[in-house]
Amino acid sequence: MTTDSSRTSPTAPGGISTFKGEERALRADRLGTGGLLLSVLAATAPLMVVAGVMPTTFAVMGIVGQPLLFVVLGVVLILFSIGYAEMSRHVHNAGAFYAYISRGLGGTAGAGAALVALVAYNALQVGIYGIFGFEVSGLLATYADLEIAWWIPALVAALAVGLLGWLKIDVNARVLGVLLVIEVLLVVVFDIAAIADPGKEGLSLHAFNPDTLTGAGVGTALCFCIAAFLGFEQAPVYAEETSRPHVLVPRVMFLAVGGVAVFFALSSWALTVATGPSAIVGTSQKQSAGLLFFLTESRLGGTFTDVLHVLFVTGMFAALLSFHNVVARYAFAMGREGLLPAAFGRTSGSSGAPGTGSLLQTVVAVVVVAAFAIADDKPAGDPTAPVLHLFTWFGNIGALGVIVLMAAASLSVVVFFVRRGAAGTQAWRLVTSALAGIALLVIAGYTVKDFEVLVGAGPDSSLSWVLPGIIGLAALAGVVLGLVLRARAPEKHARIGLGNEAFQLDKAASS
Repeated sequence: MTTDSSRTSPTAPGGISTFKGEERALRADRLGTGGLLLSVLAATAPLMVVAGVMPTTFAVMGIVGQPLLFVVLGVVLILFSIGYAEMSRHVHNAGAFYAYISRGLGGTAGAGAALVALVAYNALQVGIYGIFGFEVSGLLATYADLEIAWWIPALVAALAVGLLGWLKIDVNARVLGVLLVIEVLLVVVFDIAAIADPGKEGLSLHAFNPDTLTGAGVGTALCFCIAAFLGFEQAPVYAEETSRPHVLVPRVMFLAVGGVAVFFALSSWALTVATGPSAIVGTSQKQSAGLLFFLTESRLGGTFTDVLHVLFVTGMFAALLSFHNVVARYAFAMGREGLLPAAFGRTSGSSGAPGTGSLLQTVVAVVVVAAFAIADDKPAGDPTAPVLHLFTWFGNIGALGVIVLMAAASLSVVVFFVRRGAAGTQAWRLVTSALAGIALLVIAGYTVKDFEVLVGAGPDSSLSWVLPGIIGLAALAGVVLGLVLRARAPEKHARIGLGNEAFQLDKAASS
C-alpha cells in the first residue's frame, strides 16, 4: 500500500528524512529566460565594475589594454561555458558547482567544493556591504547633510536583503531586473557620450592593440577583470526553479558571458576614448573611483552625475540580493544532502524560498559587518576602512574561490563524460573544457601569487597568505567532511550532488 510522504516521516536508506517531502524541493516554473538572466546578471553590478573595478585596474596595473582583456576573458569563459552548459543538461541541482564536481570527481571532492562555494559566495556578498555603506553614508552627507557611520546603512541593507530573500524568487527577479536595466542604460548613455565627445586622441582603438598587454601587471589585471564576470556561472543554481532547465540554463549562461564581455569591453574602451589612451592610467590614478563621475560631469552635467551616484548604490544592492540568493540555495542544497543540518534543506511557507539558508547568510553578513564596525574604532572612524578592507579583502577571497571552482568544474566535465563513455560524442566539449581549465588555473595561480597587490597589502604582509588560505581551509574542511561521511554514513556520501534526484529516490523507497 502506498503511503502519503507528506503526512508520514519515513527515513530513507540514506538516513535522510522525507518528512514534509514537498519542502525538500525548490518550486519549479518560477523563472523564465528573462528572470533567470536578470537574476544572474545583477551580480555583475555593471556600475560597480565601470566606476570601481575598471579605474582600479587602469591605475594600479597601468594596463591600457583593459578592453582587450575583457575580450580575452570572454573567450576563456565561453570555452568554460560550453562544457559547463552541457553538464547542466544532465544535472539539475541548486548546488551547481559542487553538484557538478561531485558527479565528475566524486562525493568527497564535491564536499570540498561545497564548502568553498559557501565561503566564496558569502565573501563576495558580504564584501559589497563595505563599499555600499561607504557610498550611502557619503550620499547622505552630500545631499542630506547627515553624518552617519558606514556600518549603519550596511546593516540596514543586510536586513532588507534578508527579508527579500524570503520572498518568491520571481519577485526577487523583478526587483533585480528593474535595478539592472536602469544601471545598464546609464552606462550606455555614458558610452555614447564618450564616443560623441572623445578626448584629444579621438576614437582611438589603441586599447585593443595586443601590444598594450605587456608587462608584469597583466596577470594581476586578469584577476581584477575576471571578477567583473562573476554571476554568469550562477545560472545552474536556479535550475530547479525553471520550467525547462536543460534549455534555459545553457541559453542564459551564453547570453550572460557574451553580453558581459561585449558590454565591459566597450565601456572600458569608452573610458580610454574619453580621456585618451595615453592619459587613461594617469587620470585613473588621480581620480580613482571618481573617474566615471568626473567624466560624466563634464559631458552629461551634474544632474546626470547625481543620478549615477544614486544608481551606483542601487546597483550594489542588486548585487547583494543576487549573491544572497545564491548562498541561500547552496545552503539549501547542502542541507538536503547532509552537508549542513537538515533544517537548511527545507523551503519556507508559500514562497518556496530556502528560508533557513537565507537566514544563515543574513546572520553571517550582520556578524561580519559588526566585526568590521567594531574594529574601525578610531575617534572619527577611518572612512576608507570598509572599502580597503571589507570590500577588497572579502571580494578577492570570493573571486579566488570561484576561479578555483570553475577550474575544478572544467576537470569534472571531462571526467564525467569520459566515465559515461561519451568521450567521442562530446570530444569538442571536452577539449574546450580542458583549455578553459588550464587558463583558469593560470589565473588562479596569478591571483594567489599577487594577492598582496589585489588587497593593497605590502609584500611582507601576512594577508598575502592568510586571506587566500581561507579558501584552502574551506576546501580542506570540506574534504575531511566528505571522508567522514564516506566512512560513517556511506549512503549519505553517495547522495552528495544528487540533489532532488536523491529526494525522488527517497520518496520511491518510502512508497
